[in-house]
Amino acid sequence: MNHFLDINKTDITDLRQMIDQAGAMKKARAGRLKGLPDDAQPLAGHMVALVFEKPSTRTRVSFDVGVRQMGGQTMVLSGGEMQLGHGETIADTARVLSRYVDLIMLRTFAEDTLLEMAEHASVPVINGLTDRTHPCQIMADLMTYEEHRGPIKGKKVVWAGDGNNVCASFLHAAGKFGFDLTFCGPQQLDPEREFVDEARAAGSKVEFDRDIWSAVEGADLIVADTWVSMHDAQSTRERRHNLLRPYQVNEDVMAAAGEQALFMHCLPAHRGEEVTSAVMDGPQSVIFDEAENRLHAQKAVLRWCLGV
Repeated sequence: MNHFLDINKTDITDLRQMIDQAGAMKKARAGRLKGLPDDAQPLAGHMVALVFEKPSTRTRVSFDVGVRQMGGQTMVLSGGEMQLGHGETIADTARVLSRYVDLIMLRTFAEDTLLEMAEHASVPVINGLTDRTHPCQIMADLMTYEEHRGPIKGKKVVWAGDGNNVCASFLHAAGKFGFDLTFCGPQQLDPEREFVDEARAAGSKVEFDRDIWSAVEGADLIVADTWVSMHDAQSTRERRHNLLRPYQVNEDVMAAAGEQALFMHCLPAHRGEEVTSAVMDGPQSVIFDEAENRLHAQKAVLRWCLGV
């Protein structure tokens, strides 16, 4: 049984196969109405539970549409509807869901919730996001980069801002796909040392640079994310803004990087904070290709998990 819990827990051969398959499925759908099925229906007869403790736009829509395009059915559940981990243990929820569905996608807060779900489920579990990692997003990001620039191996990725869950999965991917990563953000918000050490042990160069101008020199890809979470208190928001303001990605930063550099953001973005509208809507931005590719990359993840 194939769980997709984190990039670093998945073999590189399988990761590469998923990205290649995602590209092939995307090409096969070119020009087709979104509601029309794929020619191949590998998920015919399959029921997929999409469980959300955290609200979502891209994750919910992309998984739901992807399952339907491949012939499957979805059941969308919120944590509140299920009393996930409150009225019933995660382990018991996993056992029960496994009797009804063929796969569980979980978007949650604590990583322990995901791990407990996977431990006790008798069907594959996909990490739709935790507070610690976001592997589905990075699969789409890698697919997007390679669509525009070719293989990412040996390239320089610059992460600007907070060493959060998306940054963590980029570090996992660096170790697997052989690219280098420069973290450019305040020391207080550095990514976890475990993620850094693992990427370095795999042969990737991981550097820390507190100066945005030197960090982006020669970058092939610059990535930013929101400075604050929807759950942050106002005092936390103000403190984080003060910390992160020097790391805004604007037109001057992209010019310093060079024309070869792409810009990505997992969205939603706070325009004028971590990135300017001119960059988001500019010629080096691929944010909407990136968002679309959540659909195609996750379809490949679903097929890999189910062995279809």
